[in-house]
Amino acid sequence: MLNVALNDEAERYLVEILAQEKTTSNELLQRLLHQHWQNLQPRKTFLERRGGHPQHLLNGPDDLSDRDVRKQIIAEHIEQRHERRQAP
Repeated sequence: MLNVALNDEAERYLVEILAQEKTTSNELLQRLLHQHWQNLQPRKTFLERRGGHPQHLLNGPDDLSDRDVRKQIIAEHIEQRHERRQAP
């Protein structure tokens, strides 16, 4: 149980918010506390939000930063997959 003493201005704000959102003061307080708690949590990195490092990267030489090498490896991978599908 929580008892809060509000000044007149804060009480007017509360009444207006409750009327516009059609909620109870208890629900509003719970939602505001949850939002504030979430804001205090450390933000996840982009990689964490996307689920971490990809698990199924093509294994290849260290020079995958070279576009021609990547294109060749991808072409070989597609060709092998196509051959496996064509095989009876």
